Amino acid sequence: MIKKFRVIKIFGGAFLTWMLLSSFHPYYVSVTDIKYKADKTLQVSCKMFTDNIENTLKKIYKKPVDLLHPKEKVTEEKLLAHYITNHLKIKVNGKLQILNFIGYEKEEDAVWSYFEVKDVALPKTLQVEITLLYEYFSEQINMVHTEVSEKKQSYKVTNPEKEMSFSF
Repeated sequence: MIKKFRVIKIFGGAFLTWMLLSSFHPYYVSVTDIKYKADKTLQVSCKMFTDNIENTLKKIYKKPVDLLHPKEKVTEEKLLAHYITNHLKIKVNGKLQILNFIGYEKEEDAVWSYFEVKDVALPKTLQVEITLLYEYFSEQINMVHTEVSEKKQSYKVTNPEKEMSFSF
């Protein structure tokens, strides 16, 4: 009897492990927040999983990248800023905005990158084109949250979709 329960326990545990592993699927998600402030500043922040953005930067720029423990922080900041500004385009009222890199910070297993645009007219429309991490992750999802005059909107695109519009 004990032997029978042991066999059931072993097969049950193996089956449960197989079920968990077979249902495991990695998720590739970035989050971008765009906020318009009363001082006519557009604040933009992008959150990506550290390993995803590091691997992407390594492949594109053919250089070692370690955002958590950078040996050459200025160089790695330039790579990160260059990558994001080439994969995130924001138009306010039809006019393309130039994102100015402020810096980045680590948060557990992710990296937040910060940008701003000064002297921006109150947005009536925002058009966003975003292709962050699309080169290497066919399942990549990019979420964008906006806030203008306390009105919040969100939109999600999945690779290869890249464009979204917001009206305020």
